[in-house]
Amino acid sequence: MARVNSSSICATKWWLSFELACLALAAATAVLGVSAAPPCAADLTHCPKSCGGANISYPYGIGRGCFRPGFEVTCNRSTRPPKLFLSNDTTTEIVQQYPWGAVDASIVFNIAIRPDGAPGTTYNISWEAPGRSLYFYGEESYMVIVGCGIEAYMFAATDPGNMLAFCASTCDDMAAMEKWAVGRPCSGMGCCSIWLETSVTAFRLSIIQKEEALPTAVANATVKAFLTEHSYLFSMADLLSDKVSESTIGASTIYLHPVITDQPNCRKAKKDKQYACAASNCYDENRGYSCTCSNRFYDDGNPYIVGEGGCSKEYNRSHGNQNCSRSCGNTSIPFPFGLGPECSASTNFQLNCSSNQPLIGPSFMQYQVVNISVDEGLLFVNKTYDPQPYFEPYDDEFITHLLGGIDFSEQYGIWKWVISNTTCDMAKNQNQDTYACISTNSECANVTHGHFYIGYRCKCSHGYEGNPYIRNGCNDINECLMMPYLCNGTCYNLEGSYNCTSCPQGTSFDPLERQCISSKHHSLVFAVAVGLGCGFGVLVLTLSTAILIQQWRRHIRKTIRRAHFRRNKGLLLEQLISSVESATQSTKIFSLEELEMATNSFDSTRIVGCGGHGTVYKGILSDQRVVAIKKSKIVEQSEIDQFINEVAILSQIIHRNVVKLFGCCLESEVPLLVYEFISNGTLYNLLHANRLLTWDDRTRIALESATALSYLHSTASIPIFHRDVKSANILLNDSFTAKVSDFGASRSISIDETHVVTIVQGTFGYLDPEYYHTGQLNEKSDVYSFGVILVELLTRKKPIFLNCFGEKQNLSHCFLQTLRDKTTAQILDPQVIEEADEGEIDEMASLAEICLKLRGEERPTMREVELRLQLLRGKVTKKNQQDLHVDKETEPLLPSESNTNSCTQHIELGTISSSTTHESTRCYTMEQELVSWSDLPR
Repeated sequence: MARVNSSSICATKWWLSFELACLALAAATAVLGVSAAPPCAADLTHCPKSCGGANISYPYGIGRGCFRPGFEVTCNRSTRPPKLFLSNDTTTEIVQQYPWGAVDASIVFNIAIRPDGAPGTTYNISWEAPGRSLYFYGEESYMVIVGCGIEAYMFAATDPGNMLAFCASTCDDMAAMEKWAVGRPCSGMGCCSIWLETSVTAFRLSIIQKEEALPTAVANATVKAFLTEHSYLFSMADLLSDKVSESTIGASTIYLHPVITDQPNCRKAKKDKQYACAASNCYDENRGYSCTCSNRFYDDGNPYIVGEGGCSKEYNRSHGNQNCSRSCGNTSIPFPFGLGPECSASTNFQLNCSSNQPLIGPSFMQYQVVNISVDEGLLFVNKTYDPQPYFEPYDDEFITHLLGGIDFSEQYGIWKWVISNTTCDMAKNQNQDTYACISTNSECANVTHGHFYIGYRCKCSHGYEGNPYIRNGCNDINECLMMPYLCNGTCYNLEGSYNCTSCPQGTSFDPLERQCISSKHHSLVFAVAVGLGCGFGVLVLTLSTAILIQQWRRHIRKTIRRAHFRRNKGLLLEQLISSVESATQSTKIFSLEELEMATNSFDSTRIVGCGGHGTVYKGILSDQRVVAIKKSKIVEQSEIDQFINEVAILSQIIHRNVVKLFGCCLESEVPLLVYEFISNGTLYNLLHANRLLTWDDRTRIALESATALSYLHSTASIPIFHRDVKSANILLNDSFTAKVSDFGASRSISIDETHVVTIVQGTFGYLDPEYYHTGQLNEKSDVYSFGVILVELLTRKKPIFLNCFGEKQNLSHCFLQTLRDKTTAQILDPQVIEEADEGEIDEMASLAEICLKLRGEERPTMREVELRLQLLRGKVTKKNQQDLHVDKETEPLLPSESNTNSCTQHIELGTISSSTTHESTRCYTMEQELVSWSDLPR
């Protein structure tokens, strides 16, 4: 019998044809025994849906045509209640199945130890996933061994010589052991636990009887081994409650992840007729691939089924006609949003109402919806979830992926939302059944975030208001009632507009009453006289009042500025600056008037960067110096000390690779910092915006940054620990020279001190583990953070990045692991591999490795790091000069090309020189860097 294409059948618009085709396909798969191509819901109507308390859904199944190869399950009905097992494996019980194919399972082994067994007797057991189609995450699972006088060894099934883990257990005195075991974990008394550090599909467990004899009381004991999640690890009292008898002990579940193994990856699988992902996303796994719906964290359908019951998340405008509740507490919930799947247009717009609060997002990361603006396409939210260490911190890309159709604006708590990521033209022409703007007098609007396109939304046409997502939802606005100031006469409302007419004859418009009233006849001479007299009197009074107010305001401004100067500890800062001769010459305390003149009274056109913590203005001082003026929005009194600390430290530093501080102003409510204008952003932006950065530039920037930190540690008059070294604090000027910035968290110590105990500060991903645990800050803390920057330069990855499974990983830990596994090339930036010699890469990788040592005493000093980078830089420079010499010798043989001043060419070639400074500046402006500046804490 020929196989029917289930995908095309399920997509037809005629329901009758759909049912007939699916029944034919079900018959075909029943004959074959198993289903390899994605079935539709009708194919599986004959399949059992549950066994005991466990649900069954495809790709798992019982009987012919109900499962995909490698996912057969059986139901043991001899127990009460019945239990569901993987294939014929009676040791692996399925407790729960998730729609995306993963299962919670319990794996239990019973081994009866022979009483006459000699010491050294070995008992072997093994477990293997059927068809290698499942594997469990090792970091979340334990193997618990219950028994007496035993040692347990776990080996990888594919590599018998590779031991994964080991534990041992003893039971010298059963009574004492049971008393000691109450409420304690398995740590060697009666039971022991093995932590699985790697994810495996199969393993072998060898249990060996110890040399000493077993106690008589437990000579006939049964060794029990089962897997469990570490968060549910049983106490010893629970494990020994039956005195290690042969009765079965309950086992917790582990998380098993499905893998389709008939093809090695998604690229090849999509060319196969047996491709398993039905209208869903494909993800590469170690030995194959897996399927998920568009959102890996939502229960939004089965990715292995075609059509209904699968991953269908199309916009359904008919749900707007349902008789659904449109409020939760005091919050109105207009369509396309709704409470539940039948009341919202799609799962992207699905909310749930808990304690009279509308919430959006999965259970581990929910946000309270405060307001929904249909007209503006905005969602106002508050974060309500409790942070968990393995999900924090969330970034915009991660949350956008979870919620779908949501984009974050620059203002905290305000999200943009769209119907889909298509344009208005595509939405109108592709599928009229899913086009969202169905109300009369509505129109489509394209939504962007800066220069990036997000999608489309709907809005009512000009002159109308309401909900464009429901039929007849946009209604006419009565402008005459809502905006009575529109007309200096009589206002007439029109459909979508209004009309103004002059007042009727015999009436005049009263601007106070905003209506036409009867005209009054007065003597022209009297009116003119009264008008002139009143006008002259008002003029004199106005001028007098203005002069008095101006004088009063000037006095108030001076008083307020003096108060701000004292509150911001201006006298203390003056003493600190005057006590250092070099600081007196280079650092100035500016008046507020000077900075107002430099920024045209802080004109909005002078803003070059905005962020959550403040605004940065571009200013021109009276001596024509171009500066960046950093103005925070709000400063807590506790932050004033950090501000004074930053100014005092920067005033003592004179170095070409440290950002230059011209001065500060303390006369405003929040202190202002005046820096040199840095034009080419931060190293972080340059690395992670995928802009070309040559190997030569990377080594030079690393050396210049190390030189600055070495100067701070050992050459400055007072040793200074930066405490927040990261790529976002390394700025690049016109000639792309590196400059270390942001000294708000820095600490200076006396020469005879080696460390100082402080409150831990820093940035996640760069923070020294030893400093985090001890609170003792020393120069080696900056060395660790600099090691992370070296890894960034080598790999072009963020300190915290998402792997292929969507999990957050620490870059330094991942890098050190690749060094140990000798797989460093897998994580390196392809451009580094292309441009750098193997020896140069090994030199920088080796330097990063010793900088990332866990113990500070094993790390080098910044001076030693600087010397090693100087040697590496010398090798790179010498190689470049040799290459340039070869190019010059071969140049006459090459055809000539016209020169160009295009900044794009300079950036692509990675050349940075004085002749291209101007063009390079145009290619990468200050605005991006200053936005991140204003967001950084002082």
